[in-house]
Amino acid sequence: MIYRELGKTGLKVSAVGFGGIPIQRVAAEEAVKVIHRAEELGINFIDTARGYSVSEEYIGHALKGRRDKWIIATKSMERTREGMLKDIDISLKNLQTDYIDLYQIHNVKEMETYNQVVSKGGALKALVEAKKLGKIRHIGITAHSLDTLKVAIESGLFETVMYPYNIIERQAEGLFKRAKELNMGTIAMKPMAGGALNNGYLAVKFILQNENISVVIPGMATIKEVEENASPAENLTELTQEEERLCQKIASEMGETFCRRCGYCAPCPQGIDIPFSFILKAYYDNYDLKGWSMERYKGLKAHASNCKECGICEGRCPYNLPIRSMLKEVRNTFGI
Repeated sequence: MIYRELGKTGLKVSAVGFGGIPIQRVAAEEAVKVIHRAEELGINFIDTARGYSVSEEYIGHALKGRRDKWIIATKSMERTREGMLKDIDISLKNLQTDYIDLYQIHNVKEMETYNQVVSKGGALKALVEAKKLGKIRHIGITAHSLDTLKVAIESGLFETVMYPYNIIERQAEGLFKRAKELNMGTIAMKPMAGGALNNGYLAVKFILQNENISVVIPGMATIKEVEENASPAENLTELTQEEERLCQKIASEMGETFCRRCGYCAPCPQGIDIPFSFILKAYYDNYDLKGWSMERYKGLKAHASNCKECGICEGRCPYNLPIRSMLKEVRNTFGI
């Protein structure tokens, strides 16, 4: 296994980490076997979140008695100091640990939210306090918006940054480069493009070519997935000409109908969170997380059924995606 430094945290993380979303769909004891196999293959970084239903609990159970072998990262959507303080304590209990290596402010979509979390009463205040108390050791931020993260990485307030990066979505290459220049740890999420890609070996190997990325976190729920995702980091080689050709082919073919989550379609006059709706549909279709994604979707303020087909979003989309047709597919999937 290759190990890379997670920026200014000084942590040595496995270049391939363990993404904790999919283990929600397996039994607790099966999750233990999967996580232990990851450990055997040299994986030492595991990422989860308060919003991933039982993921934190499963991980806490699996790491009992072997906490020192793992670097644990989790995250919360809480935006206020009070809410984040509560979530930190819940995470500590769920993960059965007295400290968390990396706690991240999760999915900061736009500047209004960013300004809220870094304000005096914002979530960042809670993380700083928790760090002083030793409850957490490092602070990070995640988002699907490049514009917001550009501000975040220049602020000096965060030690790590997480953003989607894969064969199809390469728009963050400049951001990862700048983050590394500032000695920030860089975490690539959605390596399988939300389940749209099915060749785990190639998907992970492609990302590992980018030395500006500290760790990639493919979601894993089976031992087979762990072994496939870890294998490129056992003896990393450059992409062959055939692999490069295949990556280009995938990017070209899927790019016509694949949302990069850039957010330029916003704001929707009807209040629909278009990129997140597409993300939830991908989880529903590709990750066998139908119940979880349905619950998250129903909790949104507006749904695809609210679309008036005004077309404003399509005019803004830099990739010329047929967003109105794609929203109809979302409505058909979730029923609203």
